[in-house]
Amino acid sequence: MVYYNLSGYNSVMFLVGILTWWYGDGWQARIRIIKERLASSADYFSIGLLITTLFAPFRQISAGSVEGLLADQVRAFVDKLISRFIGAIVRSAILIAGLVAMFVQIIFGGLEIAVWPLIPLFPVVGLIMMVIGWVPQWTV
Repeated sequence: MVYYNLSGYNSVMFLVGILTWWYGDGWQARIRIIKERLASSADYFSIGLLITTLFAPFRQISAGSVEGLLADQVRAFVDKLISRFIGAIVRSAILIAGLVAMFVQIIFGGLEIAVWPLIPLFPVVGLIMMVIGWVPQWTV
């Protein structure tokens, strides 16, 4: 009569399953989350819309054509010009803020993707440091 002990098999396969997910689907999911975060930031700051409407009049409801005296037409032209200038400044500031936020997300996302494969090693390194008796020295 032969008895098989499967308790070691299950724990090993559990570890293999976790590591397979970590370096396969988990890594791909992390990259997808970072891409979605960037797309969400681009949508939040309306990057595409701001670029296409950079020199559009800013909050000018009555920006239609003006007929009448030359002075009225010149005044309407100057009003539209000032409105476009203010719009360009406001849109540029929001565009720059959005691009800076996205750049920071790209930097931290790249760092996250680079560190992702090393994270499973941290418990092993901690265990080795505990066994050899290494303790960090905090100096003030």
